[in-house]
Amino acid sequence: MATDWLGSIVSINCGESLGVYQGRVSAVDQVSQTISLTRPFHNGVKCLVPEVTFRAGDITELKILEIPGPGDSRQCGDSQQMDTAIPGVGCQQQCSKSYMDRHMETLSQSKGFRRRHNSWSSSSRHPNQVTPKKSGLKNGQMKSKDDECFGDDIEEIPDTDFDFEGNLALFDKAAVFEEIETYERRSGTRSRGTPNEKPARYRHDENILESEPIVYRRIVVPQNPNKEFCTDSGLVVPSVSYELHKKLLAVAEKHGLTLERRLEMTGVCASQMALSLLGGPNRLNPKNVHQRPTVALLCGPHVKGAQGISCGRHLSNHDVHVILFLPNFVKMLESITNELNLFSKTQGQQVSSVKDLPDTPVDLVINCLDCHENAFLRDQPWYKAVVDWANQNRAPVLSIDPPISEMELGIDAKWSLALGLPLPLGERAGRVYLCDIGIPQKVFQEVGINYHSPFGCKFVIPLHST
Repeated sequence: MATDWLGSIVSINCGESLGVYQGRVSAVDQVSQTISLTRPFHNGVKCLVPEVTFRAGDITELKILEIPGPGDSRQCGDSQQMDTAIPGVGCQQQCSKSYMDRHMETLSQSKGFRRRHNSWSSSSRHPNQVTPKKSGLKNGQMKSKDDECFGDDIEEIPDTDFDFEGNLALFDKAAVFEEIETYERRSGTRSRGTPNEKPARYRHDENILESEPIVYRRIVVPQNPNKEFCTDSGLVVPSVSYELHKKLLAVAEKHGLTLERRLEMTGVCASQMALSLLGGPNRLNPKNVHQRPTVALLCGPHVKGAQGISCGRHLSNHDVHVILFLPNFVKMLESITNELNLFSKTQGQQVSSVKDLPDTPVDLVINCLDCHENAFLRDQPWYKAVVDWANQNRAPVLSIDPPISEMELGIDAKWSLALGLPLPLGERAGRVYLCDIGIPQKVFQEVGINYHSPFGCKFVIPLHST
């Protein structure tokens, strides 16, 4: 029977990888399960080779476009006819029923199947063989595609609609769930849950195993704190008085955390926070060397000023343009002198007059003018001039270790950085951050503070008022 299809024009779909081929059947090998096409077209373009061969496993779909009549030769049609052999084009032949047509009609009538006119079922042939399709002639003309698709007898369509509500009422959902629950209780299997129960849902970072309850108050101070803060993870961080904070630093210095070490830690943490406020890697990268950020560093002649100079040195090492303001004094603290010697080795600029500060707004102002002690500095002319300049510059202000009393703050800060444990800062201090300056846990215990580090994997963390 394979030779009956020689000369037929077919369309072979080989999937997305190989595409669609069209051509005239030249050979069919039932042993090797192959079919060959002459003068093939691939995706509408004529192939360069005269013949292509397909295996049955590569064929996804096969359509018969034209079947030669009894009087036609199997290689009928010249090259011009073959070049135009596309779906719906070609010689139209009046085809009589073959033996296979009569066999399929008898089979479909005996099994009660409805068969569309001039079409066949491919189930009667070998699974790897191609089923031919008749040309579908009606009254000597080609049958339209609409008739082929919608040509069934309309009288056979049922008049009544499907009763969804009636069929749904046959299913007693409550009884079925009760039966399942009763069975699982008797068999001891795990309950799958009823419609009223919601299964527990866990996040991708949440442990499904039960753990110890979280203790959020892990820092306890000996005195009742005036103000409490909390971290992003909910840990409570109480504030301490200035006297207790001063005692903590003194005990730490006695155990080896000297002033120089504390200045270095404060400078590193403050510079990291300042670099983040300046834009981090988005601002500080080799492509933005023409847009170096400018920072005005305002320091007083005390230990707080030395902390600011240490911060300025680290910022200058990270390619930030630092302008350091420090008033002239006859005698400076040793810590300030040491930090100035290191700062002079950087690209930073040191000025002692307000007139030398930039007239245009800078990217950030770091305030280290105020001190917990020596309140008389606020009455100095240079202090008032610098405060006026900072308030008129309109740049955001970061205060490092600001004093408690708001009366001692001449410049309103947007951010404030506390050291070790926060002081009860007011609203003018802005948003409070806390930095780790390396005080050991047993030093906290020595001054009566039950301490557990709230920093986690960071050295600078934000604090929120409770």
